[in-house]
Amino acid sequence: MQYGPMKILAGGANPAFARDLAHALGQELGQVSIKRFADGEVFVEVCDNIRGRDVFIVQSTCPPVNEHLMELLVLMDAVKRASADRVTVVIPYFGYARQDRKVSPRTPISAKLVADLLQVAGADRVLTVDLHAGQIQGFFDIPVDHLYATPALIVELRTMLEGKSFVIVSPDAGGVARARAYAKILEGPLAVIDKRRDRPNEIAEMRIVGDVENKLAIIVDDMADTAGTLCRAAQGLKDAGASAVAAVCAHGILSPPAVSRIEESVLERVIVSDTIPLRDDARACDKVQVVSIAPLLAEAVRRIHTGDSVSSLFESEED
Repeated sequence: MQYGPMKILAGGANPAFARDLAHALGQELGQVSIKRFADGEVFVEVCDNIRGRDVFIVQSTCPPVNEHLMELLVLMDAVKRASADRVTVVIPYFGYARQDRKVSPRTPISAKLVADLLQVAGADRVLTVDLHAGQIQGFFDIPVDHLYATPALIVELRTMLEGKSFVIVSPDAGGVARARAYAKILEGPLAVIDKRRDRPNEIAEMRIVGDVENKLAIIVDDMADTAGTLCRAAQGLKDAGASAVAAVCAHGILSPPAVSRIEESVLERVIVSDTIPLRDDARACDKVQVVSIAPLLAEAVRRIHTGDSVSSLFESEED
């Protein structure tokens, strides 16, 4: 099916990423005015004519999550009411993804609720990166393109690992498929941290399965939030004989006190993508390094617009 000319719009969550994505496509960002009323309500106005356009809205639902989510929904409504031909929502970081199931009898499945909100607001398609739980794609009744930051992050890892003995480490059993993909691409061994949590972001007990002695251990995860479990895992690997420890995470949330923990930890480097704009303290931290995945998402946007296959960009990490 042929759609109208492409138009890229952005919310206020990560304007630098949106500009980089548009630049990679040779496009200019559309003009969007975002204001707040005195009581905190968000008001959005699309300043360009988008009638009949194939519109791509770029907005990470990153901290403050609720602010950016509501801003996205209001922007989507404005675009639909302005007679856009199709609306594709580009969400580099999908907030609420950790709430993908009921953890006790009277709790929500918030990721499903967010999926419903996006569809009701008018999304025709969703493009996102490194979902915390891949099954969230099934919460939608519209096409979802789930990309991985792996290709961009691997390039940086190859440089860091050149000539060194290393091991790729999954921080938990749920991340084994992701870590195995890195180990396969980099042709290195795999280790797993078997851990038990008493509460979120805190490890109560940890056991390392695999040989890490005298190796550079690379912890691979989808996100780094408060970095408590990440730093404790790094210390555990160091205590188990690893020569050095680094981490690579698709999403650098780095909520306080993440940066201070990283600076005080044995971690030598934490590599993240630019799906979330770094806080000031994270930008000033020498241990935190950012790799851009804007070109990867730009290629996905181009293929969606032209109707070409996107599958080669999001091959399963389990393959």
